[in-house]
Amino acid sequence: MTDTDDDLYLDAIFALWPKILDMYRLFESKKPVMLYDLQEQKVYAYPYREFKAEMNPRSQASLTEQYKQAIKENKMVIFVRDNEKRKLRSYTLAIE
Repeated sequence: MTDTDDDLYLDAIFALWPKILDMYRLFESKKPVMLYDLQEQKVYAYPYREFKAEMNPRSQASLTEQYKQAIKENKMVIFVRDNEKRKLRSYTLAIE
């Protein structure tokens, strides 16, 4: 992942931030993992356990740590999926 890709993904998240927050808040009590599909331009909210189950063991371990820390700090975990570049990048962002 280059810094340029990283910036593009963050820019994409922030461009849709109100929509992402609205979707998160619909399921806030369940502390969902959020996914933004870059090509579809859609935002999804997934139960943590279901999202984690779709990952390989190394990614599961990484998500577990990231998710625990996010919950402690009242933050969300959001992934950006870029099917064209075959990348899945995660971020931990403040809910407020």
